[in-house]
Amino acid sequence: MPAESGRGDGFRLALTTLTTVPVRAGRIDRATAGTAMALAPLVGVLLGVLLGAVLLVLGALAPPLVAAGLTVGVAALLTRGLHLDGLADTVDALGSYRRGAAALEIMKKPDVGPFGVVALVVVLLLQTATLAELAGRSWPTALAAVVAGTAAGRLGITLACRRGVPAARPDGMGTLVAGTVGPVAPVVGTLVVALAAVPAVPGRPWQGPLAVLVALAVATGLLRHLVRRLGGITGDVLGALVEVVTTLVYLGLVLSG
Repeated sequence: MPAESGRGDGFRLALTTLTTVPVRAGRIDRATAGTAMALAPLVGVLLGVLLGAVLLVLGALAPPLVAAGLTVGVAALLTRGLHLDGLADTVDALGSYRRGAAALEIMKKPDVGPFGVVALVVVLLLQTATLAELAGRSWPTALAAVVAGTAAGRLGITLACRRGVPAARPDGMGTLVAGTVGPVAPVVGTLVVALAAVPAVPGRPWQGPLAVLVALAVATGLLRHLVRRLGGITGDVLGALVEVVTTLVYLGLVLSG
């Protein structure tokens, strides 16, 4: 398969997996999945530009809190709510104090338990509150902040799919993508997203990159814990990492001191 075709199939797979963009999927195998997971931050950048524009337009028409809440809703629609579902399922499994197959069985249940509900409420409230604050900034700053947070969240997927991280199940998305990303993509992705975050905080060019690095460090620790508890990664784990990293970056961008 030519390199150009492989990258094209990988990008299409990234779009169809991480968004609701109606793109026809090409070849699907582990090599293509690896390309898709490596390109996940790029999808995050594109999604962040769109969500940033939504926030700014709505912010000109409605109070910041309303604009932020609607932007969070649009983000859920554009991702089919899959990342939020993954967050709820993952937190329910952690809250059960079970390990391995027993924890994975909890994640497969269609209902959401109390731990998952609390996690969803907290994350959605924090994202809405932080976006409301970001909506009050100048448009280049606000746009950079949303792009950085959204791209960093998808970079969490790239980190989780790097070589050496196993899949928790013999089937499912985790099996397709686990261990498919080489060592270069996470490093390049981190540098690019950190640079994108430089203009996200007025007068503090260091705060944006620091927020990204701290969020990714927390995600790395959480990933290790999840691999110990579950035996590897699943699609739900990837979704949970997206929401955790995005929320932490937004928080880091609005902190003052």
